[in-house]
Amino acid sequence: MILVVGGTGDLGGRVVQRLRAEARQVRCLLRSGSDDTGLRALGAQVVRGDLTERATLAAACEGIDTVIATATAITRRLTGRSSATVRAVDEEGMLALVDAAEEAGVARFVYVSFAGAGTGGGVSTPLERAKVEVERRMARSAMRPVVVRPDGFQEVQLSPVGRFDVASGKVALIGKGETTRRWVATEDVAALLVALAFEPDPPSSIEFGGPESLTMNEAVAIASEAARRAMTVQHLPRPVARLLVRVLARPNDALASALGAGLLADLREATWDDGALRVRGIDPTPASRFIRGQVRTAV
Repeated sequence: MILVVGGTGDLGGRVVQRLRAEARQVRCLLRSGSDDTGLRALGAQVVRGDLTERATLAAACEGIDTVIATATAITRRLTGRSSATVRAVDEEGMLALVDAAEEAGVARFVYVSFAGAGTGGGVSTPLERAKVEVERRMARSAMRPVVVRPDGFQEVQLSPVGRFDVASGKVALIGKGETTRRWVATEDVAALLVALAFEPDPPSSIEFGGPESLTMNEAVAIASEAARRAMTVQHLPRPVARLLVRVLARPNDALASALGAGLLADLREATWDDGALRVRGIDPTPASRFIRGQVRTAV
């Protein structure tokens, strides 16, 4: 049986759908009060618990062969639906889950981090620190660790959520927008997670992105061409972004982490590619196709 932690999120939900489509036995850890209708309709088993409540994690891991952990506090924190901090969920909670899984005899732990985490750049965010700590803990685990490090998700960074709003014709970006990225589709990441859950000899860490190497400025140009109008672009200077990350780290760790992710994306060139997807038979979605689809939807 596979335990999915984060099954009510976009990525985790797609993972559950794919697993159930393959008739795999799935258990999902859900917070008390979270709607489990959709997961139960898919045939997933639901166990109530919370990453911030260590005592609930042992039962969730009992009888589990593989854990797929996609959970993060970011979205719920940014939307005001949770007061649990990034440190409490993404660091302390995830570390507690690794401990519980190891104690329960789980064989494999598939963990979602992000590309470039811990490689410097002079920026340190609550989320990045959490990811690095969990990766370090997994490296010492008796379980088979599989750290999955995707580039930014198209559905987040190239949509209104990421202030890339083609409907209003407005884009906000950090820095100069000249650094290459390889934005990846959430569905492609889900497909990779499922493949790695069953692969006989998976790598301990895998860093990847989508099929296109694009800068943010090039992404804006694609949107402008598709919409047949110029996008209004706001630039947040790097020094201002650095200051905001530091100032917001304590009062709003989720926003600090989101700003930090944007800053890191403008500082670090994507040195990875889509090979990890293609070698597993996954035909990745180009970011340009996603952007044009956003424009068609907005019209």
